[in-house]
Amino acid sequence: MNGTFEELRKFVAPEFIIGADARLLAGRYAKNFGARQVFIVTDPNIISAGWVKDVTAGLDAEGIGHTVFSGVSTNPRDCEVMEGAGRYDDSGCDAILAIGGGSPIDCAKGIGIVVSNKGPVLEYEGVDNVTIPPPPMICIPTTAGTGADVSQFAIINDTKRRVKIAIISKMIVPDIALVDPVPLTTLSSELTAHTGMDAVTHSIEAYVSNASSPVTDIHALESIRLMNGHLLAAYHDPESVGERYQTLLGSLLAGLAFSNASLGAVHALAHSLGGYYDLPHGECNALLLEHVIEANYDACPGRYAAVGTALNVPLPEGKHGVIGAVRTLREALGVTDSLADLGVLKADLHELAKKAILDPCLATNPKKLSVTDLEHIYEKAL
Repeated sequence: MNGTFEELRKFVAPEFIIGADARLLAGRYAKNFGARQVFIVTDPNIISAGWVKDVTAGLDAEGIGHTVFSGVSTNPRDCEVMEGAGRYDDSGCDAILAIGGGSPIDCAKGIGIVVSNKGPVLEYEGVDNVTIPPPPMICIPTTAGTGADVSQFAIINDTKRRVKIAIISKMIVPDIALVDPVPLTTLSSELTAHTGMDAVTHSIEAYVSNASSPVTDIHALESIRLMNGHLLAAYHDPESVGERYQTLLGSLLAGLAFSNASLGAVHALAHSLGGYYDLPHGECNALLLEHVIEANYDACPGRYAAVGTALNVPLPEGKHGVIGAVRTLREALGVTDSLADLGVLKADLHELAKKAILDPCLATNPKKLSVTDLEHIYEKAL
């Protein structure tokens, strides 16, 4: 733990059920919450895969109505949140169910904030700015990576400023997460890789965070072990419910870790890229992680050594062993582009770094980094 044992730490977590077919309990929980009309936030790919139909059948069986909203981008936009909130009110809904990856879940959290607090979603940027609890929320994650189903974070794209904002509040921790590996069996190899590396990044950043604790440490290190042991297997055998379960468990533990210990420079840099260029969040994390480890390593070498042990790196290999293990995993998952390959321009790096320095995730990075430091990290990933 960074700091001493006298420091106070809190741990916030929702109720969750993990296991095959957990999604089929959605109707029961909606009934328990007294819902009469559920607002379902998802995306077209989840609908076409048939997973939303499973959920609506459960709602129908309990006599509960539903309205489906699927207008969610890969990086959910402020305007989509506001449109969803309008649809929620127009439909007379009284509960929210998010099924999908981090984008539908974050959008659903934003919608919940707006319908209860009545202001534009961007007004709630920052920590503890949500004063009225959202409606009851059920989350069903369909990726093993974002941890949004158990976290107190929502990341929304501010389209005017071209930057991702973070809303952090225990008010937006879901009421129940139904953590089911079965929907992951239709996840593409690319999304398996990107979201899996997102989970790895969550755990590493939470473990080296200056707000870590013995409780978050347990979750973070076990998550790293699980993702290191099972992510490649799930990537190569996508229909294995057993391997998907292990990665989903890893994602869940990572979500609990970062929700309470927060994150670091990787996420600050990735949020800037996502807001400015609309790039995939998990892929940005994957490309930046090894370079941030290099920048941070001397601030907490013991912490990174423990990360290396969880990645099966022999202890004498130190910094280069940890960075090498992260790079090897990334490349084995087919994440081999550079930021330049994704369209990032060297001329934009200073502006991106100026946006990243303002990201709240940077507050818990183990080393104080300047705009110039962040710009150099971008350059190395270019």
